[in-house]
This record gives sequence, structure tokens and C-alpha cells, in this order.
Amino acid sequence: MIAASTHTRTPLPPPTRRGLSRVEAADYIGVGASKFDEMVKDGRMPGAKKIDGRRVWDVRALDTFFDALPGGEESAHNPWEK
Repeated sequence: MIAASTHTRTPLPPPTRRGLSRVEAADYIGVGASKFDEMVKDGRMPGAKKIDGRRVWDVRALDTFFDALPGGEESAHNPWEK
């Protein structure tokens, strides 16, 4: 007999570095680089921090902006339910 799952969520471990490149930041939130650029431009994702000539995205800021995106638990529509 298999026990029922309690559906508890465990947080994902953060990346090993706080600052991510553009491609890494896009991958971190689960989109491609061009979609990430679009999301930064329209304000759905944060802008980069500048370190000398390099642009670096802060993981904490990415988490905050990602949490603010619509959907998730508060979303009434679930395409997997019939």
C-alpha cells in the first residue's frame, strides 16, 4: 500500500553564486534569453547591476520579481485539471 502524498513544498537551493549572467538569469527563471530581455524591458524582471563593464543579475531580485508574476497558487486556471 502506498501512502498518500502531503504535497509539501521544499524550496529549491539557490545558485552557488548571487550574481548571474544574462543567460544564467534567464535559465534560472525558466525562459530563453530573448524572453528574459523582453521581461527586463517591460519591468517583469529586474535590471542588471553593473560591475565595471559587466551586467550581473542579483538572484534575490530575480526571486522577488518572479514571485510577483501572476499565476501559481492564486491562479484559478490550471490547464492540467479537466
